[in-house]
Amino acid sequence: MLDRLQELEEELAHVESQLGDPQVTSDRNRFIEVSRRHSQLSEMVEIGSAWRSALDDAATAREMAESSDGDELNEVRELELIAASNAELLEDQFRVLLLPRDPNDDRNVIVEIRGAEGGEEANLWARDLFEMYRAFVNAKGWDIEVLGSHLSDMGGYTDIAFLVKGEAVWRHLKHEGGPHRVQRVPVTESQGRVHTSSATVSVLPEADEVEVEIDTNDLEIDTYRSSGPGGQSVNTTDSAVRVTHLPTGLVVSMQDEKSQLQNKAKALRVLRARLLKLRQDEQASHQAAQKRDQVKSGGRAEKIRTYNFKESRVTDHRIGLTLYKLERVLAGDLDDVVEPLMIHEREQQLEAGNGEV
Repeated sequence: MLDRLQELEEELAHVESQLGDPQVTSDRNRFIEVSRRHSQLSEMVEIGSAWRSALDDAATAREMAESSDGDELNEVRELELIAASNAELLEDQFRVLLLPRDPNDDRNVIVEIRGAEGGEEANLWARDLFEMYRAFVNAKGWDIEVLGSHLSDMGGYTDIAFLVKGEAVWRHLKHEGGPHRVQRVPVTESQGRVHTSSATVSVLPEADEVEVEIDTNDLEIDTYRSSGPGGQSVNTTDSAVRVTHLPTGLVVSMQDEKSQLQNKAKALRVLRARLLKLRQDEQASHQAAQKRDQVKSGGRAEKIRTYNFKESRVTDHRIGLTLYKLERVLAGDLDDVVEPLMIHEREQQLEAGNGEV
């Protein structure tokens, strides 16, 4: 990895020279791309240089130990152990930084939540999940914007879509995609029996307009009056918009805004994100045939996580993680769930040999 560190130092020097090149600074997209690479390389070189220095310190201490004795030898040996331990920690950090970067790491995220199995209880659970994510986003200092939603009869959500903006939002939220199962006594249950319901979560990287071009000839756009719970009209104009992408069959509906143009713009925003994710999943399947659709059918047996109210338990079935802090998790304290998933992903990459050595 020392040879790789030298290559990164040379690349960093080249990128720094590009940041002063008028041809780069005058091209906004190119400048952003080079700046991002500079930020990545700076972190890698900083950790890599510290690791190399720690190796040198350990080697120096070993040489000193050969000509030392008594108390001096003990002191030198202690310095060697400290330097070696520090080098080992820094090597692990450097190895993780060398892992292939997720191409979506710098993107904002669009999250869609839908009530799945369980009738009205599933819609109420979709609302609870949205409140959980909103609290998590606020605690992280990120920004959230609701793009569209459809209320159910009892105040839940048949579906809701929202945008999250901030640093590393994709890294923290990408593992949330999939069916989320809840086990509790629904408010609609008069005899106190525990029911199992589910809601699906889709996590999509936001796409730029120039990145995912949509041919207007491929779109079928319908307008209608916004409706609330029970189907009653909540608007006197046809402001709600339904956009169908004919080549893929993807459908996006938006009705929250009073303006038809605003609803259409938000619908296209979500559509671009879905198309980008679809394209990325297709590319990944050709390369590794290992990605599965996040949502599947939304069935209760197909779950990534279970929230059991009776036991105050949260279980993530992908990594066998169980926490008995349901109330805190639903209040947005998701770090103890999200971070183990991030660590698990890095460990899998390292075991697969994706780190450069």
